[in-house]
Amino acid sequence: MTIPCSTYRLQLRNGMTFDRATALIPYWQSLGISHLYLSPVFTAPEGSTHGYDVSDANEIDPSIGGRAGFDRLVAALHQAGLALILDIVPNHMAASLENPWWRDVIEYGEQSRYAHYFDIDWSRRLTLPFLGDSFEAVLAAGEIRILPDPNTGKPVMAYFDNYYPLTPGSWQGREQEVLALTDIPALAALHAQQPWQLMSWRDARRELSYRRFFEITGLVGVRVEDDKVFDATHQLILELVHSGAVAGLRIDHIDGLADPQGYVTRLRQACGADCYITVEKITAEGEQLPEDWPVAGTTGYEFIATLAQALVDNSQVAKLQASWQQISQRKTSLAEDLRAAKQLMVTRNFEGEFTTLVAMVLGLAHHEHARVSEGALRDALRELLIAFPVYRTYGTAQGLPSASARLLSQVVAGIQLHDRAALDFIVTVLSGAVSPSAESIATQFRLRFQQLTGPLMAKSVEDTLFFRQSALLALNEVGAEPLPQRFSVANFHQRMQERLTAQPQGISTTATHDTKRGEDARARLYSLSEAPEQWAESVNRWRQQHQLHVIPLSDGPAPEPEVEWMLYQALAGIWPNTPHPEDPQILQTLEARFLPFVEKALREAKLRTDWSEQNAEYETAVLNYARQLLSPLNHAFLQDFHTTLQPFIEAGRVNSLAQSAIKLTAPGVPDIYQGSEVSDLSLVDPDNRREPDFPLLQHWLTQPDARVQEGWRNGAFKQQFTARLLQLRQSKPELFRDGDYQPLALSGPAQHLLVAYARSQGNDSVIVIVPRLPLHATRWEATAVNLPAALAFHHYREWISGVSYHAHDRFPLDSFNPKVPLVLVRQN
Repeated sequence: MTIPCSTYRLQLRNGMTFDRATALIPYWQSLGISHLYLSPVFTAPEGSTHGYDVSDANEIDPSIGGRAGFDRLVAALHQAGLALILDIVPNHMAASLENPWWRDVIEYGEQSRYAHYFDIDWSRRLTLPFLGDSFEAVLAAGEIRILPDPNTGKPVMAYFDNYYPLTPGSWQGREQEVLALTDIPALAALHAQQPWQLMSWRDARRELSYRRFFEITGLVGVRVEDDKVFDATHQLILELVHSGAVAGLRIDHIDGLADPQGYVTRLRQACGADCYITVEKITAEGEQLPEDWPVAGTTGYEFIATLAQALVDNSQVAKLQASWQQISQRKTSLAEDLRAAKQLMVTRNFEGEFTTLVAMVLGLAHHEHARVSEGALRDALRELLIAFPVYRTYGTAQGLPSASARLLSQVVAGIQLHDRAALDFIVTVLSGAVSPSAESIATQFRLRFQQLTGPLMAKSVEDTLFFRQSALLALNEVGAEPLPQRFSVANFHQRMQERLTAQPQGISTTATHDTKRGEDARARLYSLSEAPEQWAESVNRWRQQHQLHVIPLSDGPAPEPEVEWMLYQALAGIWPNTPHPEDPQILQTLEARFLPFVEKALREAKLRTDWSEQNAEYETAVLNYARQLLSPLNHAFLQDFHTTLQPFIEAGRVNSLAQSAIKLTAPGVPDIYQGSEVSDLSLVDPDNRREPDFPLLQHWLTQPDARVQEGWRNGAFKQQFTARLLQLRQSKPELFRDGDYQPLALSGPAQHLLVAYARSQGNDSVIVIVPRLPLHATRWEATAVNLPAALAFHHYREWISGVSYHAHDRFPLDSFNPKVPLVLVRQN
């Protein structure tokens, strides 16, 4: 397998095309990356902003340059000595009329050649939940018409600009008669003849007849486990790999597939041994990728969680949590909030999926003559789903593998139920211990169960709990463990050593298009854990300043105290690196980014409003409060907020360089998300998908010295620092790919303010010394790194400054800048 030295993630669409990317190759080459890592390139519906809604898996999207533009990009990359990694989406496609396979399924129903390409329940009509109201209501309102299709001329059922093809048997031989239909009963009768039924989008969570991606009805699950479907959806992908155009693949949402191991095994066989393959997989605390998956590793969410171990002040973080609880008056624990979120997901957001599982296991119980009631099965299944601590197990038609079986036993042992017979029966089904005649439906239940636990966990934690629990937003990140934990440098070292063993070639990331905030925003917010009293006092002061803007509503104040805390902290994370806090243009730009985040945060929390049932009065009140914070007329607050943040901003810059140094030197393949080589103060999507100012980035990279104050403030020094370490990786690829990871001991009064480790291979060594907890650090006086025999008594060059040192068995740190990591490269 060819392992990248480093990758650069670029988001296509929204103006970024292949030709524009081609023009940026000299920049990436100068920066020092080895592989460009693209978001999906395959054709998506018109207006797609991300490309994960693929409508044609075997065409490169014309909107970003088509195959010709793609080929030009590949040729230019190869000429520059760079390679390409593609993001592919095997789990789902667009449930869009622009998808020719999906459109064929709508027109011909189960008789379509593509009917079984998608994960559809054909025991009933295909549901199309894209109406603003019920079919009966929109029909009565005159919003349903029969028209000739603008492209084919065939009769279609039109709803605004959507043209649903009628099945041929319902109109052939009487086309003009059908086109003339306007009578409501006649239109309803015609609708009843179709293999599909239109319904309100609100009914999708209860009545959907196909597997969707999470809660997105516009993305339909693909049965890629079927050989025919795999071949059809991977034709172009494999062509690009075999031609040498593509060197690696990133697999989106691997846990959504019916058989992840079977899929990656087949993909590896089809791609060959040299293709670099990683999977988007979120692992829980202590969980690793299955050892028998033939992939390089994950896309790196767990790496972000590991960084928190090094950069959070464990001695103070509990005080911050206590202050948040006091201000918010929240009496529930994190575990209780997690259970409440998962229960909401099971009973409401994934009601249809849950009901289907109940029906399946009830049928199995009748078949197996199990003495359990429907109510007991429903309760047991709900409790099992709520208790599940990881994304999924990996059972197949052959049952559960040993690791999954052990996990299931551990989960079941912790569930408290008065009547355990139903739970025991569900475990029997999941384990495959049923009669031969029940094996097929038991397998289907097992697969459906496993395909639900992942979305349930993701929506409960990432898209609900993380917007309810806001004590320290830096910890609310994709891949992070939501439950209380102890942060320590020792834990950090242990996880890095585990990473070296489990997936030394996996991606190490600090930001993606899916992370909750930019890496520099997160780095800044880590520093709040060092000063919980100061932060809590500041929040109370700002709340007092804005108390007249809190609106009393019938269901409580808007915003409530916990939301105020969240608003101030989220705003602190993205506050601009500017000396002018009241610049109207800066505030206007900030407001345009901040208000959509606030709306999303309120709806994701699902407490007083959500996406399906908006509370307009509440949302308006909170948005007005947030708008007031950024008003140019709010002089006192703006100056206070800006002044209060300065120490945290400064500490955030130190944390940012620390996490960059770790990413670029620790085990794994470092990925730079577009623009994060400089200051990345972004919010959750769509804010984090904005295009960076590439001309400015190119200009900064050419500057001979970015160590001046302006470079420190705007991120130019971080860019130079990143480029230098990427050059180091390129000069020593074997060391960083295969080298050992060794924690180094520290001595002296400032030892708790540092993380130190070495990467070694043979006589080649690099020592990395990283600052932590920088809020009050001024010097590393009388503090040193203790070097073991293999590293002692050698000459080293500090890679960033270029200064050489002779190290004894103790390397003193008194004279070094405590704001900048040290990277000492052994001189042989």
